[in-house]
Amino acid sequence: MSRNFYILAATLGFFAMVSGGMALVPSTFQPGLPANGTLWRTVALILLLAALASALVGVMSNLFEQVDRRSEEARRAERRRRRGK
Repeated sequence: MSRNFYILAATLGFFAMVSGGMALVPSTFQPGLPANGTLWRTVALILLLAALASALVGVMSNLFEQVDRRSEEARRAERRRRRGK
């Protein structure tokens, strides 16, 4: 599950970098696109924040999955130890 959030964060980060790069390109190279640099910077900032939030959710879900996995292993080991006696 956390892998999906990492992929989403990478995709959003890539598009944030593209939007940030578009803010630096002169408007003559952008026919038909918004030429306002502040719009591109705003979009880049929003995408970057979404990417960071997605990465945080991915890290937290990965940590919770690891805790669940280890607690289940500990429960099984305790059950085996009790049955062995």
